[in-house]
Amino acid sequence: MVPMNNLCTVRIGSITRAGRVEGDDIVVLDAADVGAVLRTGKQEETGNAIPRVTADLAPLITAPDKVICVGQNYLDHIREMGNEPPAAPTYFAKFSNSLIGARDDMILPPVDVSTHVDWEAELAIVIGSPVRHASSAEALDAVAGYTVLNDGSVRDYQRRTKQFLAGKMFEGLTPVGPVLVPATELGDGSGLTIRSSVDGVVKQDSNTDQLCFTVVDIVKDLSAITTLMPGDIIATGTPGGVGAARTPPEWLGDGSIVRCEIEGIGAVENRCVLPG
Repeated sequence: MVPMNNLCTVRIGSITRAGRVEGDDIVVLDAADVGAVLRTGKQEETGNAIPRVTADLAPLITAPDKVICVGQNYLDHIREMGNEPPAAPTYFAKFSNSLIGARDDMILPPVDVSTHVDWEAELAIVIGSPVRHASSAEALDAVAGYTVLNDGSVRDYQRRTKQFLAGKMFEGLTPVGPVLVPATELGDGSGLTIRSSVDGVVKQDSNTDQLCFTVVDIVKDLSAITTLMPGDIIATGTPGGVGAARTPPEWLGDGSIVRCEIEGIGAVENRCVLPG
């Protein structure tokens, strides 16, 4: 079921609750997170509301069935890496303990593990209804909406083998949020400005029109592989401007402030910290 309002997930003490954004407030819902709202189609209110400015935002979906990411999917990023556009999407996965809230600290690996941590601003699809073997129209109908994801990437681990997974699944390195904006507002996700900055300096500045494989392409293709379920997150790839492509390469360090933002959705902004 596609929500008609922007939704978020907030921490209230030791629990999380879904919330519906209404002006400057978040109306607390009787559901553990946005994923629960999508699975049940219900937005029952608890009678409580909290100010948006002080809300402790949890990951938008706290325990998704799947977190799937698409690599090498922006034409400008493909060019900066010296590659040709792929014939088919490249997929890798994350796990739920990779995900953090829109304002949480990003937990860097200890320096004796890696110092090659990179940023990747991404438009993320959130699935709203089960879908398998979708047509193009069915693929878009299955999209509940969109959010922002920073695919924090540990590049030396990513490049140890031909498989990306090791560098993409680090715990606590993937902010997602701040809200789910319904597809009824953003359509197929095209034409949106996407940017990232580190310590106030713009690093990525592109548009979702640069996507090689579109939202519909991705959902349609993935649904041929597996049943996509409500609350599944699909990160659609990052535009040009990543640290690994710079000369010399640039990496995030202790105290770095990373902001990733998408037109019509909002931003995740996170401080990088070393463990402990």
